[in-house]
Amino acid sequence: MESNQLKNLICKELDDRKAVDITVLKVEHLTVVADYFIICTGKSNRQVKALAEYLEDTLDKNHQVRCLRMDGVDEGKWVVLDYGGVIVHIFNDDTRMFYCLEKLWTDGDNVEFYKGE
Repeated sequence: MESNQLKNLICKELDDRKAVDITVLKVEHLTVVADYFIICTGKSNRQVKALAEYLEDTLDKNHQVRCLRMDGVDEGKWVVLDYGGVIVHIFNDDTRMFYCLEKLWTDGDNVEFYKGE
């Protein structure tokens, strides 16, 4: 699956599960790590964990897309899921505000805010 298609699928799945402030950063010109970062917020540590587990399970079972690496699920403050061309960051409110990845990885025109379908 192409990175752009995967990005759209992930955003839709996160939106369906009530993730908030879904933001997509196109980072292919800034790093070799990925084409896109998807950043979203869960309303509690429990929701952060649930979003990550749901996303991993759904993409694997329904779309045969496996997560290469996942970290942070135990604490539920910041979970990172690596899908190769797309890296997903699921934060709780406080942790997202503290690290503010959007400011670190933007260069002016590479930010997209997911509005749902």
